[in-house]
Amino acid sequence: MDTRSHTVIDPQTRPAPRPGRVNLVGLSRQEMADALLATGLVTEKQARMRASQIWHWVYHYGVTDFAAMTNMAKGLRAQLPEHFTLDRPEVVEAQVSQDGTRKWLLRYGPGVEAETVFIPDVGKAGALCVSSQVGCTLNCTFCHTGTQRLVRNLTAGEIVGQVMLARDALGEWPSRGAGPEKVGTGFSSGAATPKYPEDRRLSNIVFMGMGEPLYNLDHVATAMDIIADHEGIGISRRRVTVSTSGVVPKITELGERTGAMLAISLHAPDDELRNQLVPLNKKYPIAELMDACRAYPGLSNAKRITFEYVMLKGVNDSDAHAKALIQLLKGVPAKINLIPFNPWPGTDYECSDWATIERFGTLLNKAGYASPIRTPRGRDILAACGQLKSESEKQWAAKSRLRPAT
Repeated sequence: MDTRSHTVIDPQTRPAPRPGRVNLVGLSRQEMADALLATGLVTEKQARMRASQIWHWVYHYGVTDFAAMTNMAKGLRAQLPEHFTLDRPEVVEAQVSQDGTRKWLLRYGPGVEAETVFIPDVGKAGALCVSSQVGCTLNCTFCHTGTQRLVRNLTAGEIVGQVMLARDALGEWPSRGAGPEKVGTGFSSGAATPKYPEDRRLSNIVFMGMGEPLYNLDHVATAMDIIADHEGIGISRRRVTVSTSGVVPKITELGERTGAMLAISLHAPDDELRNQLVPLNKKYPIAELMDACRAYPGLSNAKRITFEYVMLKGVNDSDAHAKALIQLLKGVPAKINLIPFNPWPGTDYECSDWATIERFGTLLNKAGYASPIRTPRGRDILAACGQLKSESEKQWAAKSRLRPAT
């Protein structure tokens, strides 16, 4: 029986967009204070306190209505919607896989769409795979997203909005309990202790969706500051992983600015093969990439780098490739995620046989490297690793194929 669900959101049911108002989602405390001050609704002395209160309501409790911000005067709450919104990304399509994986197609403007995926039973509870760009410039030959032209970077608010939307869908914002809450945001007087739902499912964030995060590092770093803030969304930086195809000059900066866990989309143990699979390697070859990895801030056995290795039949899956990979990573605190190739329409690659993947992993294990085989999730809704591609781009590509040559 097919247990997939597929929902297309009817545009007629959506509230009309509210032009001219500032969306507070994605703003820092200081940016919120500046925005409040610019409206004339608060004095300079009040702006910082009110911004802290709004911050906590928006990012900690996930409220979408200013009227719910009960520790502020009713008059101010009534005026805030005239100037600001708390909008989430527009959900164009929502799908649920047979295995419980959820995928949302989000629209940020005409022809500007990205996908985000929640994968249950990953990490402590479940992982949200967020996108940092609409499209991609890297053209990795095994990746569906790599066939999509880059439209633009996503803003910090658009990245944070993906996390907030997932929490909405999973029902994982805390409710207010019975006791006083000890936070320095104006909540301590008469406020209540937040109570999270039992068995929370979203525990980890992975920047492994559409795009190359290090080509959008400013917005990624700002989004992480909000995601990790203990008075905000509150997901530890140790539970946030940023995956890069190897933008070498930005790797150290990523560690210094974010403290995130690092993942390298490697897929080959030598330059000749990696040049074919990951064209960025021609600009930043493996030797430079490995030097940057060894210099990653905080690198230790407790903070290992994850090397991602997609298993491609007859391409990179031989014993010789495994042994070369072992030599390449020698001395680097690392684990290696073996990723069965996830097929997508038009690809010429095939997934390695399961026995081959297990043998590859055994060789890595014997050399002392943890090498879990990633269970494919969401393949039936094209939500698995390497399968993401926004619907607008699919339609654009289809129209291009049908358009007469000029």
